[in-house]
Amino acid sequence: MNYYESGSYRPYSHGQIQPYMIPAAEPVSYQQTMDADIYTYPQNLQDALDLIREAVTGESEDRMFYTWLISQAPSDEDIEIISGIRDNEIRHYALFRQIYYDLTGVILPQSGEEEFNQPVSYFEGLAQALMGEQNAVQKYRKIFYAMQSRIHMNMMIEIITDEIRHGILYNYLYSKNGIGSLMQPYNY
Repeated sequence: MNYYESGSYRPYSHGQIQPYMIPAAEPVSYQQTMDADIYTYPQNLQDALDLIREAVTGESEDRMFYTWLISQAPSDEDIEIISGIRDNEIRHYALFRQIYYDLTGVILPQSGEEEFNQPVSYFEGLAQALMGEQNAVQKYRKIFYAMQSRIHMNMMIEIITDEIRHGILYNYLYSKNGIGSLMQPYNY
């Protein structure tokens, strides 16, 4: 059946976009519905800089986490996937440092030795990594919204798409390795 010829299915509207229905007695602007204006530059720049600093701050803890996860990996395939993700993350930190320097003229210091909380199991570590990638995408979109330079936008797109791909890979490893561990799910 061709949905487009029947006239009843239209995935795209070519007309005017209709705003959400708001009761006339209580007019609310789009701006008021946002916790903060994450889309408007330069108002969103300080939040983006804070998020970049936050991403770079956890670098040494992340490296310890990846080293531990690789040491627990049950197969060469798992080791190869996690090692590739770790290498991408190292590149992301370099890109974040470059963006921060370009925007502020300040070089972020190398992060110190943070405390590493070892997961209870490899399976729990995969769950933790999966949720970490999900959270990173949400934060990194906010950074992207503040970028004005096409070069910085491209760097952020690389980082964000890598994080999405990492989430898919961790989901694969989680599914592949979770058969015997499903009785002890990770608490989010």
